[in-house]
Amino acid sequence: MGAFRMPSLGADMDEGTVIEWLVKPGDQVHRGDIVAVVDTAKSAVEVECFETGAVGEILVPAGEKVPVGTPLAMIGAGPAPPPTPPTPLTTPPGGVTGVAAGKSAKPRRPATPAHPPPASPPVRTFAAQAGVDLATVHGTGRGGAITRADVQRAAQSAAAVPAEPQPGRARVSPYARRLAAERGIGLPATPGELVRARDLPGGNGEAKAPPPPAAPAARHDESMRQAIAALMARSKREIPHYYLTATIDLHTAIEWLTAYNRTVPVTARVLPAALLLKAAARAAVRVPELNGHWIDGAFRPAAEVRLGVAVALRGGGLLTPAISGADTLTVPDLMTRLRELVGRARGARLRASDLAEPTITVTNLGDLGVESVHGVIYPPQVALLGFGAVAERPWAVDGLLGVRPLVTATLSADHRASDGAVGARFLHTIDTLLQTPEEL
Repeated sequence: MGAFRMPSLGADMDEGTVIEWLVKPGDQVHRGDIVAVVDTAKSAVEVECFETGAVGEILVPAGEKVPVGTPLAMIGAGPAPPPTPPTPLTTPPGGVTGVAAGKSAKPRRPATPAHPPPASPPVRTFAAQAGVDLATVHGTGRGGAITRADVQRAAQSAAAVPAEPQPGRARVSPYARRLAAERGIGLPATPGELVRARDLPGGNGEAKAPPPPAAPAARHDESMRQAIAALMARSKREIPHYYLTATIDLHTAIEWLTAYNRTVPVTARVLPAALLLKAAARAAVRVPELNGHWIDGAFRPAAEVRLGVAVALRGGGLLTPAISGADTLTVPDLMTRLRELVGRARGARLRASDLAEPTITVTNLGDLGVESVHGVIYPPQVALLGFGAVAERPWAVDGLLGVRPLVTATLSADHRASDGAVGARFLHTIDTLLQTPEEL
């Protein structure tokens, strides 16, 4: 039996609070199942387990703050849930009727299954939270098992159909109920709808009682600010930054992108940001001196590229979730991953795997009109790449002056791990890659 421990969800995380368990002792879990929600200084994070087995004892109850590495629960090889017993055949009173003598009667398959297809406990919990009846869901997993994606599709289909009012009380998750009580917020009274933490109002006029002097939300914002302050102060105190800037002509890249977007639906269109991220990830492979961490006085190159993406939160603050293997994804796939990642970050639904330590980070403030970004390195990383806005400006090509779409790329690098020549090679590689976007 192994211990499921409080994970480290970033270099600035020393401790975390278990705010909700999604499993209970005896539940069968699989690698990758979400089993708990953990509150860090920056955000609530859904935490996956990395073992398959039965949940044993819960060692840390919800609401308790513990250091990173503390065992939270025990997971071991336990008995799987008993298989669904076959539906017993019943013989009509008086024997077989309507069947010729001498012929064996074949059992009829029931029109609908008596039991829903198998689903793991986290999926069942997710279905309950989403208000989805598993008996109505078609499983696409192994052996017809229902996956989280199946439940999400069922929930989206149900949401597309106007729900009829149902008698009874509104369903509220335990965490949402506790937050509402702490904030003095009245819960929605619509029966049948599931209310989760993110559905709660921000404590405006709907509050039934005035918020306490130090509301948890305010404390959380303050703790995020303090965490960012501590990490950035450490970066500027310990890391000798150097900065390099290059202007990149995106004429070919934008033309390729425009042609590609004409061939796909609006929802699948790719933004220039995906091209920039892909070029940065490929460049990190070719210039590995900037892809890794400075630990114990030495640079340790990373075996893969986990591209950190700086995401500004709508309520203030900053998160840097990562895209693993960004250099191996196609540009459309990278665009999809980027949309999902930003959505989860701003919806407070990040997973532990999203916060695996990035090996290099990209920040892009171009959508706010910023021309260039001289960022602060996120320790223990050794480089950060900033992109400004893609804008049409005068640019000379082959001795002729024209108007081209340009972007300014700025590299912030750790002088302990690399020199300016390495940084210049990195920016030059990005420029070169963006001139052949079809090969990215």
